Amino acid sequence: MPTIGLVGVGLIGRAWANVFARAGWDVVMWDANPEATAAAPRLVAESLHDLAQHGFVADPDKAAARLRTVATLEDAVKGVDLVQESGPERLEDKQAIWVRLDAAAAPETVLASSTSAIVASLFTENLAGRGRCLVAHPVNPPHLVPIVELCGAPWTTKETVAKARGFYQSVGQVPIEVKKEIDGFILNRLQIALLTEAFRLVDEGYVTPQDLDHTIADGLGLRWSFMGPFETIELNAPKGTADYCERYGDWFRRYMKDLPKPSVWEEASWRRVAEAWGPALSSEKIAEKSLWRNERLAALAAHKKAQKSY
Repeated sequence: MPTIGLVGVGLIGRAWANVFARAGWDVVMWDANPEATAAAPRLVAESLHDLAQHGFVADPDKAAARLRTVATLEDAVKGVDLVQESGPERLEDKQAIWVRLDAAAAPETVLASSTSAIVASLFTENLAGRGRCLVAHPVNPPHLVPIVELCGAPWTTKETVAKARGFYQSVGQVPIEVKKEIDGFILNRLQIALLTEAFRLVDEGYVTPQDLDHTIADGLGLRWSFMGPFETIELNAPKGTADYCERYGDWFRRYMKDLPKPSVWEEASWRRVAEAWGPALSSEKIAEKSLWRNERLAALAAHKKAQKSY
């Protein structure tokens, strides 16, 4: 069976362990924090059992048996097919880790980073094996949300991207290719556009944050759970996408003259919105609500899996 080496087994790294173990891969795990390394097998096993209730894991104990931990980063990448690095989101740390990854991994091993904010060229430029390096950015939690953004540096080979796409598809993820580097990749840029308008609408008194959330969760989000914006507008005009643009283009051009400004993210503005949302949850309540979210996502994913695509 193929093997993945996980470097960093916090929330994201453990979710990757779930994805690959349940798909039949052997999983090797290491974290710079020895306590995180030691706890990972138990925590991943628990998540595998949780998913078994929704039909995603046929035999959680068998999947958990594919997990093992090692004492060093070098041991985690030795002889594996794919490395998934999920370390700190600090450039200096990434650069230091990737020097070690490139030196220790076999030349044919694909090296991928889970980073959501740092393009690959910033930490792979000086590596001897830079052609086999790329970003594979997931969405939290990746064991329930399958999208993976594949974004190479200018020197990442087409073969590497194709090989990575095959790996992620084989374990049930949905890889998309970011064809050239851009800050934030695709998902985060879409998310920040929506969030910025959301913060502006609340801060300027047009809507409460609770009602804005209903607008997404009970409106746009229902369609977006199984179709994207282009497919959505295709069905919103009798003759499809071009017809939609002809009908609504004037309004969109008018709206584009009134886009929210960067000042939305100044502290005085975002604090007003945060206060309107309500008191901050405790760390314990955040963890409890995250489990609730994961259960809802698992149920939704199971439903989608049972439905036919158009």
